[in-house]
Amino acid sequence: MAGITGITPEFKNSDLIRKGAFVDGQWLETASETFNVTDPATLEVIATLPDQSIEVIHEAIDSAAEAFRLFKKTTPKTRSTWLRNLYNLMMENVDDLAKIITWENGKALSEAQGEVKYAASYFEWYAEEAVRMYGTTIQPNNGSNRAFTVRQPVGVCGIICPWNFPSAMITRKAGAALAAGCTVVVKPDSQTPLSALALAHLAEKAGFPKGVFNVVLTATRTPEFGLALCESPKVKKISFTGSTNVGKILMKQSASTMKKLSFELGGNAPVIVFDDADLEQAVTQTILSKFRGLGQTCVCANRIYVQRTIIDSFAEKLAKQVNEFVIGHGLDSKTTHGCLINENAIKKVEAHVKDALEKGAKTVVAGGRLPELGPNFYAPTVLSHVPSTAVVNKDETFGPLCALIPFDTMEEVVGYANDTELGLASYVFSKNIDTVYTVAEALETGMVSCNTGLFSECTIPFGGVKESGFGREGSLHGIEDYTVIKTITIGNLPAPL
Repeated sequence: MAGITGITPEFKNSDLIRKGAFVDGQWLETASETFNVTDPATLEVIATLPDQSIEVIHEAIDSAAEAFRLFKKTTPKTRSTWLRNLYNLMMENVDDLAKIITWENGKALSEAQGEVKYAASYFEWYAEEAVRMYGTTIQPNNGSNRAFTVRQPVGVCGIICPWNFPSAMITRKAGAALAAGCTVVVKPDSQTPLSALALAHLAEKAGFPKGVFNVVLTATRTPEFGLALCESPKVKKISFTGSTNVGKILMKQSASTMKKLSFELGGNAPVIVFDDADLEQAVTQTILSKFRGLGQTCVCANRIYVQRTIIDSFAEKLAKQVNEFVIGHGLDSKTTHGCLINENAIKKVEAHVKDALEKGAKTVVAGGRLPELGPNFYAPTVLSHVPSTAVVNKDETFGPLCALIPFDTMEEVVGYANDTELGLASYVFSKNIDTVYTVAEALETGMVSCNTGLFSECTIPFGGVKESGFGREGSLHGIEDYTVIKTITIGNLPAPL
């Protein structure tokens, strides 16, 4: 079936398009097997990369371990300078880096540009945090002893990243690791590896020594690569963003070496809109959360609880804005929303829509596939009066289904919101500060966003609770997960003068 034709971006800096992995300061462009990277909007092949053997991941680990011996001894100021260089290089190449994201991920170029700036901000932030890793002083009960703590880098870090934010999910982790004095081995998703390779190129230009920043590639051996990172005694930490199921597997595999772990896992974020909220604001902010990346984000709105007295007016206003979306190729300047990542993503949306309708939901915006554009295009669906028994309440859609679920009381909706094993982000809309504060404290999520649909930035801690994982990225806390605390005690000192 004919669809929109592919758009090949023009790059000012063609060096950003790499053809192989980056290990020990070398570009590895050949392998006995290869895999294709495709534009999800057209399914056209945009790159053919080496599908590397398991030996390459071990080479990368060995390289990172060797580099760590010297990198950990660099001064915080030196690491800060390199991180600042990397930030500057990303900002100098914003347009090209955004085009790469859109080309391999499918999101609209305006969103991709926002991601690059967001991603770069973590290198800027950690350039400043690198020189602020403080210890503590302690007075032991033994009067002749003194004690203090220092933070030291944990060691080689395995970084396993998803496809939905192919740049930002790397920088949030690598920025903290590099600032602390750790070296990294990055395993990007095989659907979106070009952004990771561009970052490796810029890290080299920024001055990082060889072996400090490594990127490995595979499409067919992802489980084996993950196992190698988890079981290697040379790797001291794993940071992973992805599904809860895979996180549990990695956690089990890492137990053999007692690794330090940071996991950002499934979301299933609830939005709660009370009838005293600013309705226009609540609608606009809900749309920003729900349809960022067409719903393919870990913190996007999945279950939208609207107080029954306003659900019809909320749905009407929301539908009006959704109907103004321009769906198209992400590199088209007129496009507001691009395509989904693959066929399976569309099938999951369709299954959730079908289930909700069979259980009594009302159609507000029908949405559906857009075959005239391409196989992975789907216009957003908006459903109202979705029953609490619908599968969307339990299973994260990760796509453009906007499910509006009615509620009556605060106690009722908090129960709905917390009735899940996940707990990453949540949203509350109300003009009443008592309501906002009470509900925010009661919600079982790592982050609560009140009266805004977009909250992520490098200055605040990002992470979840329950089966959404543990550890925090960003903020003053983010670097802590890449360090260990060493306590130093000096004993048998002479009595004070």
